[in-house]
Amino acid sequence: MSRNKILCCANSASKSHILLSMPYLLIDSIKARFYYPNFLLSVFLTFNMHRDFNMKKLFYSEYKLGRRFLGRLAYDKDLISSIENFCRDTSISMATFSVIGAVSSVTIGSYDQKQQVYVTFKEKAPLEIVSCTGNISLKDGCPMAHAHIVLGDEQGKTIGGHLFSETIIFAGEIDIQELTGKPMKRAYDGTTGLMLWKPSI
Repeated sequence: MSRNKILCCANSASKSHILLSMPYLLIDSIKARFYYPNFLLSVFLTFNMHRDFNMKKLFYSEYKLGRRFLGRLAYDKDLISSIENFCRDTSISMATFSVIGAVSSVTIGSYDQKQQVYVTFKEKAPLEIVSCTGNISLKDGCPMAHAHIVLGDEQGKTIGGHLFSETIIFAGEIDIQELTGKPMKRAYDGTTGLMLWKPSI
């Protein structure tokens, strides 16, 4: 069993009950049932094998702290690509990070929940990074950075949103905390239209 703690229900006709103990397995084209008949503890996971999870409650994984990196980001490089390339080079598959510094241009956006698309805009201007936080997990087997950013201009006005490429670094310092354990994986979620963390079964 994965260390993922799954506290969820899905509105689906296809259900699976996972009971923890001595196993045998029955699978047909509609339902997957795992039976562990001698154990008193049971966990019930409802899911549709052919559709997306419709999460109703929190699921989570527990991690231990791994390596911690402090670094200076390269001038005139894309912020997202710089973080993802560093994680590939250092074999980081799960982490949290924060960035301070400044950019010479930024691409940010917000999610249109009705249309299920990101609305983005790009601004080419000197902007200070007031706050930038994010996480690293896996998408298609590769590290993917998910980050939000707040930036301030010379007059103290701020803009913020979901961080995209191209966002060009003027100067930056990054703090990356690696997390050890089974990494979260991103997959398409049909309810929201987003690439969300999906439980590992």
